[in-house]
Amino acid sequence: MERAERATAQLFQAVRRGLLLEPWRFIRRWPVIPAIVLTTLVVVGVFAPMIVPHDPYKGRTRDAFLPPIWYEKGTSKYVLGTDQAGRDVLSRIMQGARISLFVVSVSLSFGFTVGSTLGIVAGYAGGWWDEIMMRLVDVWYAVPYLMIALVVVILFGQGFGIVMLLLAIFSWAAFVRVVRANTLMVKSLDYIALARVAGASHLRIVMRHIVPMVFNSAVVLATLNVGSLILLEGTLSFIGAGIPAPNPAWGTMIAEGRKYIHSHWWVAFFPGLAMFLVVMSLNFMGDWLRDKLDPRLRQL
Repeated sequence: MERAERATAQLFQAVRRGLLLEPWRFIRRWPVIPAIVLTTLVVVGVFAPMIVPHDPYKGRTRDAFLPPIWYEKGTSKYVLGTDQAGRDVLSRIMQGARISLFVVSVSLSFGFTVGSTLGIVAGYAGGWWDEIMMRLVDVWYAVPYLMIALVVVILFGQGFGIVMLLLAIFSWAAFVRVVRANTLMVKSLDYIALARVAGASHLRIVMRHIVPMVFNSAVVLATLNVGSLILLEGTLSFIGAGIPAPNPAWGTMIAEGRKYIHSHWWVAFFPGLAMFLVVMSLNFMGDWLRDKLDPRLRQL
């Protein structure tokens, strides 16, 4: 009898241990939490005008600095509270996600296309073209970017177009280096030499053999660069060189709320928390994609 009870207890412990460990193994193997955060960002960014609970641009003065819902004076009407102008913080964060998604997508598309193209050409052509391109990238990395951004904003003013241009010219150089390095590695492989011997043109070799091999690395770098661009856009907006007010960019919201951080902390905290979660999720997703897309890492 005691042996049966002991066996039953061990069985229950094994089942309980399995039920607890299996979700943990699944979360470790797949980027579940980052995927949820990024999916939420995309859905909110795309459908923000239809799902925001309040107008993110307008507020009522009598509702200024209402605390979040869990405070005694909080209300379910404004779940995350209101800012100095009585505008709903949650609605502005959701609209800010739309702004960040649009600006970063356009800028990254330009940087991805231009940088990858220049990297492939530099790595495949070699010679003086490769030397000029690499020295240009080295010079670009030495440029004080924030100072240049401030000068551009002073000369041409704030605007979505200016921010997208600044982010685009910031993002292209990283793609040049990574794609060039991968192109040099692929170009030295035997099947590329066989393709040349078989009479394949340079364009055919690049499109059929080089581009598919370097595309994975470029995609992983793009995923990691999205987080950097969101932080950079937030930095530019924070210092007054990014998205102009009253547009609810996350950096602008943090800048507006820093004056009230001691008394009304939620005005700046929640936009900063949103930016932190998105950037961290993008970094985790980039690492996971690198592990999955790199055949050398898949063998480990």
